Order: sequence, then C-alpha cells, then structure tokens
Amino acid sequence: MPPRRFQLLIAFVLFLVLSMVFYGPPSSADLPTMEEVKEAVKNPQNHLPELPEFPDLPKIPFGPSAHKPQSSPNSTTTSSYRTLGWFQDFKWKKNPFSSAITLDENTAVLPPLDNRPFIYTYYDPPSKQDKAITEAENRLILAWRRAWWAQGFRPQVLSLVDAKTHPQYQLVQRMKLDTKAEADIFRWLAWGSMGSGILANWLALPMAEYDNAMLSFLRRNEYPILSRIDTLQNGIFFGEVAAVNAAIKKVVDGPLLKNVTANKDKITELGKKEGGAVVNLLSKDDIAVDSKANGIAYYSIETISKSYKLVAEKLTNATQAEGLGLLASLINAHLRLTFQQTFPEGMAILKPLPEHTTSLLTEAIEIGRNLTQCPTSPIPKSCPPNKSSCTVCDSNKPPKLQLLSSYKKSAKLFTIGTVPHPYTLNTLHYTRNTIDENFLRRSAERDLWITAATKDILKEGSAGDRVLRFKQIVATPYAASTSLWLTAERESQVDLDWIFGFALPQRASPTDKPDSPSEDSSLIIFPRPAAPEPLNGVKEPEEKWVKKEEYRITKARDALKSKDQRMTKVVDMVEKWNLADTEAWKFARAWSARRRVERLKWEQEEKKYAGAENKVGTWSD
Repeated sequence: MPPRRFQLLIAFVLFLVLSMVFYGPPSSADLPTMEEVKEAVKNPQNHLPELPEFPDLPKIPFGPSAHKPQSSPNSTTTSSYRTLGWFQDFKWKKNPFSSAITLDENTAVLPPLDNRPFIYTYYDPPSKQDKAITEAENRLILAWRRAWWAQGFRPQVLSLVDAKTHPQYQLVQRMKLDTKAEADIFRWLAWGSMGSGILANWLALPMAEYDNAMLSFLRRNEYPILSRIDTLQNGIFFGEVAAVNAAIKKVVDGPLLKNVTANKDKITELGKKEGGAVVNLLSKDDIAVDSKANGIAYYSIETISKSYKLVAEKLTNATQAEGLGLLASLINAHLRLTFQQTFPEGMAILKPLPEHTTSLLTEAIEIGRNLTQCPTSPIPKSCPPNKSSCTVCDSNKPPKLQLLSSYKKSAKLFTIGTVPHPYTLNTLHYTRNTIDENFLRRSAERDLWITAATKDILKEGSAGDRVLRFKQIVATPYAASTSLWLTAERESQVDLDWIFGFALPQRASPTDKPDSPSEDSSLIIFPRPAAPEPLNGVKEPEEKWVKKEEYRITKARDALKSKDQRMTKVVDMVEKWNLADTEAWKFARAWSARRRVERLKWEQEEKKYAGAENKVGTWSD
C-alpha cells in the first residue's frame, strides 16, 4: 500500500476527474470573486464548501437496462397516417376526449377487451385421406372458426396430439376400442387436457342474433355443471375442467371398459346412440341436459340426410369432396340468411352532410349491397337446422338498403358508417382542394360530422356529449353487433368475414334472375341488388362532380400522410378546430385497428391447426 498522503492525493485526483466527466470543466461563473474570498477568510464557518450530490450514473454498459413501463397489450400498430395507438381503460365513457386521459394526441382510449370464452373442436383426419377431402373439411372448419369468433368466442381446433397429453390416454389407447368409440373418448381427452370451456362439433355453429339467450349464457364463461344440449346430440358440451376430467375417469373406470373384449358389441352400440360413447357410458346424473338451443345449428349426418338431400347425395365416397364443398356453401348461406333476418328493417348507410360526400361512401355502399344480396346456395329455399321455418331471401324483394342522414337507434336495422378525418370532410363539404388557417377561422364551422350524425339521437348537447354517445354506439357489445364503422381514409376494408362471421359474396348472376356459375355447378347465385336511392331532397350528383370528390379525397389522403411541416401544421390546425370530429375519427380508427390486431394475433397462434386461413386461403362465396 502507498503511504497515506499518496492515497489522499489519488482520491482527490479521482474526484476531480469524475467531476469533470459528469459536470464538465468549471466556467468563469463558478469561480469566486475577491470579495467572496475575503468574506470566507473572515468567517470560514459560514462558508464551508457544499459537496455536490452524487450524479445519476449513465446506463451501466455491462448490466441489464431499466425495465420499460407497462403498456396496454396490443397498444400500437403501424399506419400510413401516423402511429396509431390505443389505451384500454374503463374511463373511456367518462371523458369525451382521450387526450385528457392519455396526455397524447395520437392515442385513443378504448374499453378493455372482453374475455373470449374458449370453444374447442376436435379434428383428426385419417392419415391416408384424400387431399381434396382434407381441403374441403378445412374449409368447413374455417367457417366454424369464423362464425364463433364473430360471436365473441375464442375457437381452438384440437387433435390427437392434444389427447395424448392427457394422463388417461395410454390406458384408453391400449383398450383397442372400435374406431367411433375411441375417437369420441379421444375428443374428451383432448378437451380435458385444455381446461374449462365448450366442446363443439365443427358442424355446430352459432346461428342467431348476438343477444340470443343460449349464446349469451355461453359467453358468460360460467359452467358450474357439466352439460350438453338435448337437441344437438353430441354437438355441444360445456363445463369446468374438473367436471370434464371426473367424467373421463368415470368412463375409463366403468364396468364396460374393464373388459373391452367381452363388452365390445355393447360399447359399439353405445357409441352409435345419441350423444356418443362418453355420454352413454355415463349415468344420466353425470351430464345435465339443457333443452334451450335455438341459437346453435348442428349439421349432423342425420339432419343433412333428412333436410338437405341434394348435399347428402353428394356425400358419398366418390363425390365426398364436392359434397363437403356444397355443405360449406349451404352453411355460409344460412349464416347470411340469419344475419338478414336479424335486421328486418334492412341495412342503412349513414350519409351526414350529403351534398358533397357521395364518393366518401363508395366502400360502405358496396358492403351494404353484399349484405343484402341473396346468398349463394345449393338449396336456396332451405332454412338452418335450428329454425323449422324461415323467410328465404327473394332476389325480387331483397332486404332494404337505404341512406340515412343521421344515425337511427333501432335493433332491427344494421348501420354502416364512414367516419372521415375532419380535413377530408372540410375539403369535401366546402368544395376546396386545400384548407388554410384563414379559411378555418373565418368560414369553417366546427365538428360538422359528429353534429349531423347524431342529431336524431341527441337533439341537444355539446360536442363532447355527442362524442360520448358515438363511442357507446361503436363499442358497447350489443350496439357494436348492430353497426359497422369504417374510416374514410382506408381505401379497402379487411376482416369483414370475421366481423360478420360469414363470407361476403364475390360474384353475382349476370342477369336479373338467379343462375348457376357453370353448367356442372349445383350452386345458385343471385343478381346484385341496386344501390340505395338518394336521400329525399338531395339530388344525385353528376359524374363530373363525383370525380371532383374523388380527387379531393385523394388529395386529403396525401395531406394526412405528408411529412411536410407546412402541411402537418395545417392538418394539426384542422384537428384542433374540430376536436370532437377528430376524436370520433381517432376512436373509430383505433377500434377497427385493435379488432384486427387481436384477430391476427390469434390467427398467428392457430395457423398450424386445421381451418387456419393459410391452409384454406381467404375463401369467400
């Protein structure tokens, strides 16, 4: 060790070096004046040097970085019109303006995501099955997944791999049961390995309005008793995982399975009965029977043979793939028919400020025409299995499609709204190619769109009140099932099939009568409905004025994407001048983006399993 005086010298030098590293060299302002030195000599006790506080060190180069603050899941996504963010909070209905909660102009406050109850199906095709049959079955499973997702559930397709993870699998596998009984028990093993929820056949689909009693019960995700639905045979079961595994154990330990060889014929007969092998190997007290099932349609073999003979005839070995394809089209047609009958008043396209906004609604009108077109079907006059009678779609009198100048609250009417950015709306409404500060302050009214869109449901109220009401229409569960909100700046819409739960039509009869797409096709396609009539008192604009609108919309899109400081300043001024319209646009945009991000994240998790889009493609009718 060096002498003590050298230790003090080294410490002093080190202190000076650290001080200069963190604070830099002293400036002349830090040096004391002559008067301050004289005063310090006279009264040294009053002028003791103040040691600086130890500075915040920079990030440790070899250690872990600081934890990032928690953020809401799926809170941002990319967008052509700046970063799109959202914050999930129960305060979304309390304050009309998101920035008051998030302190960020680009972040919208959305309601927390609803928990989606798990619904499982089991699919285990034979190893040597024909490829065309597998593809057709995947198309049916895609329809199953899409329908349940649209109704607020989280579908998962299980397989033999999942059954093998169950503790009872090896025991059941060694029993050498007949194929049908073994498959039914394996299906339950796969369910028991996953947890509480719903087990469904992939030909059992929700086919009712969103607030149907049975679907609402299943959506609550509370199943205190292991149950099945009487009229659906083995189509739907629901229960807690403990009850599921208790039932499996009781089956495996049952007297019939103790000696499979001696009871082989009995087990085979039980597997053929209503409910399947597991249900019939249990006592009546082990599984409760619920008779209320009008919200679910089950396309069992018996139902197809009885009610849809054209499809049944094709489900033979030679034409099985074709038959499965026809069944997928039939199911899709019944889902669309159910949707149309849920809204007997038809579809409404919202058109506030109608004089110069025709081009703004092009996409909304196309969606409305798709929804009102009679569905493609092999049996157009048939009804879903859960409805003994229904009103079939008539192409001569299709569901009504109309324009409305303001939102109308009605459970019997489905509304499609297009929310424009205030810059886009102002260029259209005032027929200007550009907007500047002088025009805003002297001529432009504030919050034109939200005022016009809500005038019939809110006769009086501030712009903030109208925004809150609009948010409730967009985001509360039941209201969300009766409307679709687009943003004007998005040129094409995605995920519509997952929002509605069925494929929208991509083809129509070339004549005004139903027709087949080809000579060898069993499908019937229908003519496309006409566009809605103009609003009363509003003339249909000439083509040249529509072209002008299209030009202004394109210019507005470019302005919103622009990085030019002058243009971003103008857009910012327009947003501040129209705070309520901006909030409505921001909320609708974030709501749509979060819905897509949620779906894509789930699809990424499920892409390896049957019925995934990458296995089927974006099938549409």
